[in-house]
Amino acid sequence: MGHNKEQSASFTSARFTRADVKTVSKKTAFSGFFELTVHTLRHRLFGGGWSRNIEREVFTKTEAAAAVLFDPKNDLIGLIEQFRAGALDSEYGPWCLEVVAGMLEPDESPDSLIRREIREEAGLTPTALHKITAYYSTPGACNEKIHLYCAECDLSLAGGIHGLDSENEDILLSVFEAQPVLDAMLDSRMNNAATLIGLQWLALNREALKARALHTI
Repeated sequence: MGHNKEQSASFTSARFTRADVKTVSKKTAFSGFFELTVHTLRHRLFGGGWSRNIEREVFTKTEAAAAVLFDPKNDLIGLIEQFRAGALDSEYGPWCLEVVAGMLEPDESPDSLIRREIREEAGLTPTALHKITAYYSTPGACNEKIHLYCAECDLSLAGGIHGLDSENEDILLSVFEAQPVLDAMLDSRMNNAATLIGLQWLALNREALKARALHTI
Protein backbone atom coordinates (compact mmCIF):
# COMPACT_ATOMS: atom_id res chain seq x y z
CA MET A 1 0.00 0.00 0.00
CA GLY A 2 2.82 2.40 0.86
CA HIS A 3 4.40 1.79 -2.52
CA ASN A 4 1.12 2.62 -4.27
CA LYS A 5 0.80 5.86 -2.29
CA GLU A 6 4.35 6.79 -3.25
CA GLN A 7 3.59 6.13 -6.92
CA SER A 8 0.40 8.20 -6.77
CA ALA A 9 2.26 11.13 -5.21
CA SER A 10 4.77 11.08 -8.07
CA PHE A 11 1.97 11.91 -10.54
CA THR A 12 1.43 15.32 -8.92
CA SER A 13 4.70 16.11 -7.11
CA ALA A 14 8.01 16.04 -8.97
CA ARG A 15 11.45 15.68 -7.40
CA PHE A 16 12.31 19.18 -8.64
CA THR A 17 10.26 22.40 -8.63
CA ARG A 18 10.49 25.89 -10.12
CA ALA A 19 12.99 26.67 -7.35
CA ASP A 20 15.40 24.20 -8.97
CA VAL A 21 15.75 26.36 -12.09
CA LYS A 22 17.99 29.43 -12.18
CA THR A 23 17.26 32.04 -14.84
CA VAL A 24 20.47 33.63 -16.08
CA SER A 25 18.77 35.95 -18.57
CA LYS A 26 15.49 36.41 -20.43
CA LYS A 27 14.84 38.58 -23.48
CA THR A 28 12.04 39.12 -25.98
CA ALA A 29 13.08 38.16 -29.50
CA PHE A 30 9.75 38.98 -31.13
CA SER A 31 6.53 40.62 -30.01
CA GLY A 32 3.35 40.56 -32.10
CA PHE A 33 0.08 38.72 -31.68
CA PHE A 34 2.25 36.25 -29.73
CA GLU A 35 5.74 36.61 -28.25
CA LEU A 36 8.94 34.66 -28.64
CA THR A 37 11.18 34.85 -25.56
CA VAL A 38 14.73 33.56 -25.26
CA HIS A 39 15.68 32.07 -21.88
CA THR A 40 19.19 31.28 -20.69
CA LEU A 41 18.95 29.05 -17.63
CA ARG A 42 20.42 26.27 -15.51
CA HIS A 43 18.57 23.46 -13.74
CA ARG A 44 19.34 20.71 -11.26
CA LEU A 45 20.26 17.29 -12.65
CA PHE A 46 18.82 13.93 -11.59
CA GLY A 47 22.35 12.65 -11.02
CA GLY A 48 23.30 15.63 -8.87
CA GLY A 49 24.67 19.10 -9.48
CA TRP A 50 23.56 21.64 -12.04
CA SER A 51 23.37 21.74 -15.82
CA ARG A 52 25.49 24.08 -17.91
CA ASN A 53 23.83 27.25 -19.16
CA ILE A 54 21.26 26.27 -21.78
CA GLU A 55 19.31 28.52 -24.14
CA ARG A 56 15.68 27.83 -24.96
CA GLU A 57 13.25 29.78 -27.15
CA VAL A 58 9.71 29.77 -25.75
CA PHE A 59 6.61 30.69 -27.73
CA THR A 60 4.70 32.76 -25.17
CA LYS A 61 0.89 32.78 -25.14
CA THR A 62 -1.87 33.53 -22.67
CA GLU A 63 -3.89 30.70 -21.15
CA ALA A 64 -6.75 29.32 -23.22
CA ALA A 65 -9.93 27.30 -22.85
CA ALA A 66 -11.60 24.85 -25.21
CA ALA A 67 -14.78 22.77 -25.22
CA VAL A 68 -16.20 19.86 -27.17
CA LEU A 69 -19.90 20.52 -27.81
CA PHE A 70 -22.18 17.59 -27.00
CA ASP A 71 -25.96 17.22 -27.08
CA PRO A 72 -26.70 14.24 -24.78
CA LYS A 73 -30.44 14.20 -25.49
CA ASN A 74 -29.95 13.86 -29.25
CA ASP A 75 -26.48 12.21 -29.16
CA LEU A 76 -24.91 14.88 -31.36
CA ILE A 77 -21.45 16.47 -31.49
CA GLY A 78 -20.77 19.99 -32.75
CA LEU A 79 -17.43 20.82 -34.36
CA ILE A 80 -16.18 24.04 -35.92
CA GLU A 81 -13.79 24.58 -38.80
CA GLN A 82 -11.71 27.56 -39.80
CA PHE A 83 -8.49 28.27 -41.66
CA ARG A 84 -5.34 27.39 -39.68
CA ALA A 85 -1.98 28.65 -40.95
CA GLY A 86 -0.12 26.08 -38.85
CA ALA A 87 -1.82 23.25 -40.77
CA LEU A 88 -0.91 24.46 -44.26
CA ASP A 89 1.06 21.29 -44.94
CA SER A 90 -1.45 18.88 -43.38
CA GLU A 91 -2.49 16.00 -45.61
CA TYR A 92 -6.08 17.01 -44.83
CA GLY A 93 -5.55 20.67 -45.67
CA PRO A 94 -5.53 23.80 -43.45
CA TRP A 95 -9.24 23.73 -42.51
CA CYS A 96 -9.29 21.60 -39.34
CA LEU A 97 -12.35 20.23 -37.55
CA GLU A 98 -12.02 21.52 -34.00
CA VAL A 99 -13.59 22.17 -30.65
CA VAL A 100 -14.52 25.73 -29.71
CA ALA A 101 -11.56 27.56 -28.16
CA GLY A 102 -10.17 30.96 -27.27
CA MET A 103 -7.64 32.86 -25.18
CA LEU A 104 -8.28 34.37 -21.76
CA GLU A 105 -8.73 38.10 -21.41
CA PRO A 106 -7.24 39.83 -18.32
CA ASP A 107 -9.16 38.89 -15.14
CA GLU A 108 -11.33 36.38 -17.06
CA SER A 109 -11.89 32.88 -15.67
CA PRO A 110 -11.67 29.80 -17.94
CA ASP A 111 -15.39 29.09 -17.29
CA SER A 112 -16.39 32.60 -18.36
CA LEU A 113 -14.10 32.47 -21.38
CA ILE A 114 -15.46 29.22 -22.76
CA ARG A 115 -19.06 30.37 -22.33
CA ARG A 116 -18.18 33.54 -24.26
CA GLU A 117 -16.40 31.61 -27.00
CA ILE A 118 -19.31 29.19 -27.42
CA ARG A 119 -21.61 32.17 -28.00
CA GLU A 120 -19.20 33.80 -30.46
CA GLU A 121 -18.07 30.73 -32.39
CA ALA A 122 -21.23 28.59 -32.30
CA GLY A 123 -24.12 30.91 -31.40
CA LEU A 124 -25.02 28.68 -28.45
CA THR A 125 -25.43 28.87 -24.69
CA PRO A 126 -24.25 25.73 -22.83
CA THR A 127 -26.64 24.13 -20.36
CA ALA A 128 -23.78 22.48 -18.43
CA LEU A 129 -19.98 22.53 -18.36
CA HIS A 130 -17.85 19.53 -17.38
CA LYS A 131 -14.17 20.28 -16.68
CA ILE A 132 -12.06 17.58 -18.33
CA THR A 133 -8.49 18.66 -17.58
CA ALA A 134 -5.91 21.41 -18.01
CA TYR A 135 -2.74 20.69 -19.97
CA TYR A 136 0.24 22.27 -21.71
CA SER A 137 -0.13 21.82 -25.46
CA THR A 138 3.61 21.80 -26.35
CA PRO A 139 5.68 22.23 -23.15
CA GLY A 140 8.98 21.73 -24.95
CA ALA A 141 8.59 25.02 -26.79
CA CYS A 142 5.41 26.83 -25.69
CA ASN A 143 3.93 27.94 -22.36
CA GLU A 144 0.31 27.63 -23.55
CA LYS A 145 -1.99 26.08 -20.93
CA ILE A 146 -5.41 24.92 -22.11
CA HIS A 147 -8.43 24.39 -19.84
CA LEU A 148 -10.53 21.73 -21.56
CA TYR A 149 -14.28 21.19 -21.11
CA CYS A 150 -17.22 19.25 -22.42
CA ALA A 151 -20.12 21.67 -22.95
CA GLU A 152 -23.64 20.29 -23.05
CA CYS A 153 -25.70 22.19 -25.63
CA ASP A 154 -28.90 21.79 -27.61
CA LEU A 155 -27.51 21.07 -31.09
CA SER A 156 -30.80 20.07 -32.70
CA LEU A 157 -31.03 23.32 -34.70
CA ALA A 158 -27.40 24.43 -34.52
CA GLY A 159 -25.05 25.13 -37.41
CA GLY A 160 -24.02 27.87 -39.80
CA ILE A 161 -21.33 30.54 -40.02
CA HIS A 162 -20.16 32.34 -36.89
CA GLY A 163 -17.25 34.38 -35.52
CA LEU A 164 -16.30 38.00 -35.03
CA ASP A 165 -15.54 40.19 -38.05
CA SER A 166 -13.30 42.29 -35.81
CA GLU A 167 -11.05 39.25 -35.31
CA ASN A 168 -11.20 38.11 -38.96
CA GLU A 169 -13.02 34.95 -37.90
CA ASP A 170 -14.78 32.81 -40.51
CA ILE A 171 -16.08 29.83 -38.55
CA LEU A 172 -18.42 27.10 -39.76
CA LEU A 173 -20.26 25.05 -37.15
CA SER A 174 -21.35 21.58 -38.24
CA VAL A 175 -23.32 19.02 -36.23
CA PHE A 176 -22.76 15.27 -36.52
CA GLU A 177 -24.14 12.08 -35.06
CA ALA A 178 -21.76 11.18 -32.22
CA GLN A 179 -20.66 7.66 -33.16
CA PRO A 180 -19.31 8.45 -36.66
CA VAL A 181 -17.24 11.27 -35.15
CA LEU A 182 -15.74 8.97 -32.52
CA ASP A 183 -15.09 6.27 -35.11
CA ALA A 184 -13.25 8.64 -37.47
CA MET A 185 -11.41 11.01 -35.12
CA LEU A 186 -7.92 9.45 -35.16
CA ASP A 187 -7.43 9.64 -38.95
CA SER A 188 -9.21 12.80 -40.01
CA ARG A 189 -9.29 16.61 -39.97
CA MET A 190 -9.83 16.32 -36.19
CA ASN A 191 -6.01 16.22 -35.99
CA ASN A 192 -5.45 18.65 -33.12
CA ALA A 193 -4.82 17.94 -29.45
CA ALA A 194 -7.75 19.69 -27.75
CA THR A 195 -10.23 18.03 -30.09
CA LEU A 196 -8.77 14.55 -29.73
CA ILE A 197 -8.47 14.75 -25.93
CA GLY A 198 -12.00 16.13 -25.62
CA LEU A 199 -13.46 13.45 -27.88
CA GLN A 200 -11.61 10.67 -26.07
CA TRP A 201 -13.08 11.91 -22.78
CA LEU A 202 -16.50 12.02 -24.38
CA ALA A 203 -16.12 8.47 -25.66
CA LEU A 204 -15.57 7.35 -22.04
CA ASN A 205 -18.39 9.45 -20.54
CA ARG A 206 -20.95 9.66 -23.34
CA GLU A 207 -23.32 6.97 -22.07
CA ALA A 208 -23.37 8.44 -18.55
CA LEU A 209 -24.16 11.91 -19.92
CA LYS A 210 -26.93 10.49 -22.11
CA ALA A 211 -28.42 8.55 -19.19
CA ARG A 212 -28.42 11.60 -16.96
CA ALA A 213 -30.05 13.72 -19.67
CA LEU A 214 -32.74 11.07 -20.12
CA HIS A 215 -33.61 11.19 -16.43
CA THR A 216 -33.93 15.01 -16.45
CA ILE A 217 -36.40 15.17 -19.33
